[in-house]
Amino acid sequence: MQTHGWDSESGTIIFLHSWSKGNFSNEELIDLELLFRVYFIGLTRETQEYAGQLHFKYPMEIQVAAGCELHSSDIEKGFLRAAYQGSDFLSFQNMSWVPSLKSDSRAQSACDLMNQYEAIRETVHSLTTNTCPRFALGLFDAGKVDLQKQVRPVAWLSSGPSPGPGRLLLVCHVSGFYPKPVWVMWMWGEQEQQGTRRGDVLPHADGTWYLRVTLDVVAQEAAGLSCWVRHSSLGGRDMVLYWGHHLSMYLILLAVTVPLILLIVVALWFKKRCSYQDIP
Repeated sequence: MQTHGWDSESGTIIFLHSWSKGNFSNEELIDLELLFRVYFIGLTRETQEYAGQLHFKYPMEIQVAAGCELHSSDIEKGFLRAAYQGSDFLSFQNMSWVPSLKSDSRAQSACDLMNQYEAIRETVHSLTTNTCPRFALGLFDAGKVDLQKQVRPVAWLSSGPSPGPGRLLLVCHVSGFYPKPVWVMWMWGEQEQQGTRRGDVLPHADGTWYLRVTLDVVAQEAAGLSCWVRHSSLGGRDMVLYWGHHLSMYLILLAVTVPLILLIVVALWFKKRCSYQDIP
């Protein structure tokens, strides 16, 4: 679940939930905001300054992941990893910058350069091993109602546009579930169908999620296929929907609805006919 964002124009933190401030005071959050702003500006400036020296080529993509891991055994582990052009580049370990195993000589040069700045290393260490665990624990406590919420999915089957002559596009819809992680697969018995195509998990306005999973098959081979859904709200039991059963339900619905409509039409006709006969 995303709890925060960053407004790059104003250099401010975006709080996405009412509890996103955790138990930090406004003063602490303002200090963090200022620190992030300074480091974002500094990272951009230093990258531009040393790009030529480190043989970086524009355009370039630098990705940074930083945070902390909290365990039930009270073990807290901070981390910061950086990637260059989509590949692991360096990380922060034991108060030092260390090149990734698969990185080239540029990573070692970058680490040698950054390790010269002791104040930055101390700040990164403090943020990942002290500030992050404190903030995360406060966040979990403040948002535990939302973070622990479980909403069961609703699932149904349909057919999509025909992929070609003699073929069917089977569609499994899974909607209204929370939290976001979900496993959905088309199956034959207990065998996963490798042709299963998973769409994006899309948000509903109420904070729950929707997923569409498809399978392109020969029409004669559709019978016996099923869609399996696994979600934390289901208590360890899979939700299984069998292709063909949904067609039976449609037929049952039609069998009930059509006579009901006919009955209403006949009743209205008799009522109208009787009203005309009452006119002198």
